[in-house]
Amino acid sequence: MPDIPRAEVEVTTDLARRLLTDQFPELATTLLRTVANGWDNVMIRAGEHFVIRLPRRQAAADLVRHEQLALPTIRDLVRVTVPTPRLSGEPTDYYPWHWSVLRWLPGHPATGQAVAARRYWAGVLGDFLADLHVPAPDWAPLNPVRGVPLATREAAVTRRLRSGHVPRGEELLALWRRLLPAPVHTGPPVWVHGDLHPLNLLVDRGRLSAVVDFGDVTAGDPATDLATAWLTFDAPGRAEFVVRYAQRTGVGDAVWARARGWALVLASAIAEASDDHPELASIGAHGIAELLDAPDAHL
Repeated sequence: MPDIPRAEVEVTTDLARRLLTDQFPELATTLLRTVANGWDNVMIRAGEHFVIRLPRRQAAADLVRHEQLALPTIRDLVRVTVPTPRLSGEPTDYYPWHWSVLRWLPGHPATGQAVAARRYWAGVLGDFLADLHVPAPDWAPLNPVRGVPLATREAAVTRRLRSGHVPRGEELLALWRRLLPAPVHTGPPVWVHGDLHPLNLLVDRGRLSAVVDFGDVTAGDPATDLATAWLTFDAPGRAEFVVRYAQRTGVGDAVWARARGWALVLASAIAEASDDHPELASIGAHGIAELLDAPDAHL
């Protein structure tokens, strides 16, 4: 099974301090400590109030730029806190990519909260997406694998489900074939987070406190984000989420069929590529179980 991609640049606190010294010396003497090392970025906390977000591989370099471009606009649309770059770092001769300094947001990833407890803020997340899913401007970042028609993911999903690396691949393939013909999105492209799963949802004192990691932000079909109904919640939480979002937006069955298809796309991708990341593996396993075994799995 594939592992998380290897870092192309080793991002350390020493590197971060050198970048701060050269570009933002007012932060160069703060205490630095690494708090996350993900697929795409390393997060280094700077003192009590800031966090530095640095790409660890070329494929992620544009994603930081997309956040820097989109988040100031998105912040003004939504009522849940989102990270907003306070300082935008430049490439150097010793570090090749743009990077960001953001305000540190309190809370912990929702992976640390029991799934059943998440239902108490499912409606809040539904409201967040209803606020976010408004027509995006022409300059919104492009993303060829998010917000696009499900049919564009057919080859990748079929290969993945037949690879033997995804549990219950044949069952998922049968479900995929049922969901694939869902009507395509015909409205204007809307803002799409693009990677909305429990690791990118922060919880503080039991409540949703922030939505983070907008590296996949784009414009397109909102169904990509609605996949979180299966990745994040159980059936009661999903019902609350669906009702709240539908009340706000008036969307119909076609959107939820595509959203379920996107949940399959994302859950299978996470399951295939998370062998060395237990939290991601648990998200993939949960999404697959919700798609196939939950009381509403027949819908």
